[in-house]
Amino acid sequence: MLIRPRRNRKSDAIRSLVRETHLVPEQLVYPLFLVDGNDIKDEIQSLPGNYRMSLDYLLKEIGECITLGLKSFILFPAIPNDKKDKVGTYGYDPENFYLKAATSIKEHFPEACLISDAALDPYNVDGHDGIVRNGKIVNDETLEVLGKMAVAQARAGFDLIGPSDMMDGRVAHIRKAMDEAGYTDTGIMSYTAKYASAFYGPFRDALDSAPVDGEDIPKDKKTYQMDPANRQEALREASLDAFEGADFMMVKPALNYLDIISLLHQNFDIPIAAYHVSGECAMLIAACKNGWLEYEKAMPETLLSIRRAGAQVILTYFAKDYAKLYQSGKL
Repeated sequence: MLIRPRRNRKSDAIRSLVRETHLVPEQLVYPLFLVDGNDIKDEIQSLPGNYRMSLDYLLKEIGECITLGLKSFILFPAIPNDKKDKVGTYGYDPENFYLKAATSIKEHFPEACLISDAALDPYNVDGHDGIVRNGKIVNDETLEVLGKMAVAQARAGFDLIGPSDMMDGRVAHIRKAMDEAGYTDTGIMSYTAKYASAFYGPFRDALDSAPVDGEDIPKDKKTYQMDPANRQEALREASLDAFEGADFMMVKPALNYLDIISLLHQNFDIPIAAYHVSGECAMLIAACKNGWLEYEKAMPETLLSIRRAGAQVILTYFAKDYAKLYQSGKL
């Protein structure tokens, strides 16, 4: 045989020379859950190893992550029910603890990249990403709230606004609102292809953000999140987001939608992010806790598959653990 591919696999040194895909902590985003108050750190039972934290614990967590080379964080608020209404007013209230926390984080860690969540579901008593009227999610009225929310988040210090709502036209509306308010340098990481997935359960447990049962309230989010069966539709959504001014385009979930990540990566020159969602992570955690998989091997391989598919940025609850392994030289 003249050609023997195994020659390029015979030692770790040679394998390193020809390795095609690399993943470093700087390419990861760590999702963090914020609650109002002090001295609070509650583990999320359906997502072991992840916590709802008050700002004092959150600052410690971010400080530890930065020493590991992990620089980017997406922040989600758990909003008390008494702050919720039908139109998400608290989302842009200057007294919103979420906005105040962002300002504090940037004061302590100006080098960190802080990504927001722009959607109504944390603030909406109905648990939907948009305003509910007569049993339907109304698109254009929701855009007005999202614009106000994005400006408030930019003012608070977020580096990237993350519209996760899947309303039509929201990227253009948010871009216009922020530009008019003077926040032309604040970017948008759009949830471009966000699917109506079964893998969001632990996240909704963490924030109590699932649609509520009630008369004239849609029971799910299928009228605005994408059908898991659809692939070409992702190209249409991506074309719109690119035209409207998105700086990053996200696919969510990640692991079950590797083909969509690859599709967008091949067709657009905007950086592609992928959200390795709570249910995807929880499955691996459960398998490892049962001894069926080895965490320090299965977890990095999982993240590498998302990177190999074409994601330049990966949002994952494993970000800190990966950074620890990377710093220790085990990867």
